[in-house]
Amino acid sequence: MMSAALASRASKLRVTLVRGPIVSTARSVNNEATPCIGLAYVSAYARAHGYAPTIVDAIGEGLNCYWAVPAHRGYVCQGLTVEEILARIPRDTDVIGFSAMFSGEWPVQRELIAATRREFPKAVIVAGGEHITALPEYSLHDCPALDVCVRGEGEHTFLELLECLSEGRDLGTVNGIAYLDGDGRFRANDHMPRIRELARIPWPDWPEGYLEKFWAAGKSYGIASERDMPLLVSRGCPYQCTFCSSPQMWTTLYRLRDADDVIAEIEHYRTRYAITSLQLYDLTAITKKSWTVEFANKLTARGIDLKWSLPSGTRSEALDHETLGLLKRTGCSYLVYAPESGSPNTLQMIKKKIQLPRITASILEAKRQGIVVRTNLIIGFPHETRRDVFQTIRYGLMLAARGADEVSINILSPYPGSELTRGLIEAGKVRLGDRYFLQLTSLNSDYTRINPLTLNPVMGPRELALYRIGFMLLNYLIGYVLYPARIWRTIRNVFMSRHAAATVFEHRLKDALRRTARGTR
Repeated sequence: MMSAALASRASKLRVTLVRGPIVSTARSVNNEATPCIGLAYVSAYARAHGYAPTIVDAIGEGLNCYWAVPAHRGYVCQGLTVEEILARIPRDTDVIGFSAMFSGEWPVQRELIAATRREFPKAVIVAGGEHITALPEYSLHDCPALDVCVRGEGEHTFLELLECLSEGRDLGTVNGIAYLDGDGRFRANDHMPRIRELARIPWPDWPEGYLEKFWAAGKSYGIASERDMPLLVSRGCPYQCTFCSSPQMWTTLYRLRDADDVIAEIEHYRTRYAITSLQLYDLTAITKKSWTVEFANKLTARGIDLKWSLPSGTRSEALDHETLGLLKRTGCSYLVYAPESGSPNTLQMIKKKIQLPRITASILEAKRQGIVVRTNLIIGFPHETRRDVFQTIRYGLMLAARGADEVSINILSPYPGSELTRGLIEAGKVRLGDRYFLQLTSLNSDYTRINPLTLNPVMGPRELALYRIGFMLLNYLIGYVLYPARIWRTIRNVFMSRHAAATVFEHRLKDALRRTARGTR
């Protein structure tokens, strides 16, 4: 029961958390809608401390609703329109917090924040997420309607900001935020330490009927079943790949949750939502074999019979014959590996500390165990030669020939906040602005782009696009020719609604057919 002190404090500030629409090119086939687990965690943390946030998720409340972006020809949004979002924000809101994760969506997000400022002139407007953490000063100057940036892990920082505003304290007392002072000077307070005891973080706060909308629309992060449940078993990533913004967003502190707490959350979802599958959204879910074995054994001991998958991409260190067999027996049906490159030189340059023979052996063992496997590869790093790219293509085709269900090659996305992109900005090779941000969105989901954003001095955008498209066609041709049973599987899963997709390709194709039938408003 809420204490009188907490109830009094909560009554002083009314909080709304907002996620804007998905932004993509009109021909994109891979920008999928997923539940907003980040806002669900922030909401739960604030609620545990006496606040009662309202969540307005433009994506969740506007699934399969597409509208053109007037200011940016060739781009569309999926979700509620700006006017519909504003209409759902309670009129008495004191603090409005925006999730700003993806830099490719920033131009539309900025206009949404500006419209919110016009509609709610007295509210304190806050934003957090990967984009904001990477570019707080730029974001504040580019969007004058924005008052405060929350950097890094958001739950505790946002709570401290609410407490500060409630008590009328100076913003300088809140670690983890950035803002412009009264003279317009940029201020970035000390970083907020990461939350080390993950048990302090409540389970996500899912609004009534929210998840059901995603399930009814067949939306999912990786492959879809009837009722997929987002789940995090860890925080952060211990590695420092140069193309990834995680070290700036999360630092390299990596924490795994207690397995019993994860099992309790799963059992709660089975009772509350009758879920059919778990999807681990972690940056790096499997790093410790001992934890993985403990988790799998406890799933078995509790009689938890669910499909589960790792659609984000994982490493191979803990995934040997024993562990993969255990995962398969406990319902793990889909694994995504992230070797990133088949070039030893590139792996060294991007600080991807893996051994290709080891990850290859793990991928092939997963296939032998009957798990659907996808691998993610990247080409077009600034240092790469054609030899590096051809080594990656050859490696990917080898994996396809030996049974990997999907081998995806993407062109490098130079995300703000990554070590690699910081160097490119300092060298003047990347210039922050709407054109750059919009080029990031759908970079690898719109196959009609013949001039994608690339930063390689040896190979131009058309050449890299040709390599990528050619590889993807060969990848699926090899898979369907050498493993013809997949042809019927894909036809059945895509065109027969009662069947779930087995791969991302099948899921996205199924979603594209739905989208074509509905059209754009």
